[in-house]
Amino acid sequence: MTRLSRRGFLKTTAAAGVAAIPAAGGLACGQGTANEGAGDPGGGGADDPLGVRGDFPVTEDLAYLNTASVGPLPVPVRDALRTYADRKTLMRNPRAAREAIASARSRFAGLFGADEDELAFLYATSGAENIIVSAIQWREGDNVVVDELHFTTTFVLYRELERRAGVELRIIPARGGAVTVDDFAARTDGRTRLISVAWVSNRNGFRYDLPPLAELAHAHGAYLYADAIQAWGTFPTDLHAENVDFACGNGYKWLHADFGCAPFYVRREHLEWMTPDRWGHRQVAESLAGHRFRLKEDAEKLEYANPAYGPVTAMDAALEYMGRVGLDRIAGHTHALAAKLREGAEALGMRMFTPPGNPSAIVSFYHGLDHEVLAGALADERVAVTFQEDGALLRAAVGMFNNQGDVDRLLGVVGGLV
Repeated sequence: MTRLSRRGFLKTTAAAGVAAIPAAGGLACGQGTANEGAGDPGGGGADDPLGVRGDFPVTEDLAYLNTASVGPLPVPVRDALRTYADRKTLMRNPRAAREAIASARSRFAGLFGADEDELAFLYATSGAENIIVSAIQWREGDNVVVDELHFTTTFVLYRELERRAGVELRIIPARGGAVTVDDFAARTDGRTRLISVAWVSNRNGFRYDLPPLAELAHAHGAYLYADAIQAWGTFPTDLHAENVDFACGNGYKWLHADFGCAPFYVRREHLEWMTPDRWGHRQVAESLAGHRFRLKEDAEKLEYANPAYGPVTAMDAALEYMGRVGLDRIAGHTHALAAKLREGAEALGMRMFTPPGNPSAIVSFYHGLDHEVLAGALADERVAVTFQEDGALLRAAVGMFNNQGDVDRLLGVVGGLV
C-alpha cells in the first residue's frame, strides 16, 4: 500500500460512499478578531452547525479530530492572550490579570454547577489527585479501586502509594470498552477509601454515570474522584447533582484554554479536612504578629503560589466563549457527529473500542492496518488523530468546530486502505 494522493483520496471516498469534503471557511490564521456570530443559536449551516468554525483557524488546514490530545485556541482566547502579553510587555494594568482569576472562578462555577469557594486553580490535573492522596489518612490494608480505562498518572500514583503505605490498588478490567457500577461494587468493601475514575476515558471516550458510583463509594465510607480533563466542556453538568466528591481537569483540551490552569472542585463538606500538600504565601488570609498567619479555609487554600496568570486569562476568555456557544449545543453537535463516525468506522469493518450508545465526543477503534501506512495517508490528507497501543488503536475526537466533512475525510482515508 502507498500513501494516498488527493486525487486517489477523492476516488476512494466515492468508492466508499463517503460524501465529498466541503470547502473550509473562516478566518485566516492571525487575521481579524473574534467572530461576532460565534455561538449564535442560528449556527452557520450544515457545514458549521454551531457557527464557530471562523473562530478556529485550524479548520482551514486540518480535519483536526484530536481535541482529546490538545484543543486548538479559538480566536477570542488567542486575542485575550495577546492582550495579556501586551499589558505585561508595557507593564500596564497589572490588576487585569488578577481580576481574571476571580472572573474565571465565577464563570466556571456558573457553567459547571459549583460554588466559587469550592474551586481551586491548580497547574495540572494530576495535582488534584496527589492532594487528595496526601490528605487522606491511609492505613495499611486500605484499598483504592480504579479501572483500566484510567489515565497513566493514576496508576503511577497508586502504585507508589501501594509501595510506600501498603495500600492495595484494585484495577477493574474493561469489557467491551466499558466498566459497570456492578464491576466496581464487586471490588469495593469496607477498606476502600477512594474510587477514582476518568469521567470520560482518554482511551476510548467511555463516559461514566457518576451518581451511582458516588452512591456506591459513600455507602462504604469512601470518596469518589473524577478526572474531568476529557469531560469539562463536552457536555452540561451540575457538579452538586453529580454528587462527586472531587473533580479536576486542565484547560488545554475541550475548554480550549491553555496548559497551566486546572480547575479543582472540592465538595464543600470536605474542605475542613482537606489539607494542602505544600505551602506558600497565597494561602494567607491574614498576617498576624510574630510571623504568624491565619490561612484560608476554602478551596483557595490549595493554591499555594502565584497562579499562571496567562493560562488563567486564557481560561477566563475560554469559559466566556463556551458559555456563549452553549454546552448543551456543543454536546448535541459533537456527540451526534461522534456517533456517525462510530457507525462509519464500524461499516468499514473496524473493531470498535468505544461502546455503542456512548454519550461522548471520543471514538476509538482498532484499524487492523499497517500503522505507518495509515499514519502517512492521514498526514497527506491533513487529518489529525491520535494513535495508541503502539499504533494499533486510532482515537478520534470530535470538537465543536468539526463537521461531517472532517469525519468523511478520516473515513475516506481508512476506507481507501481497507
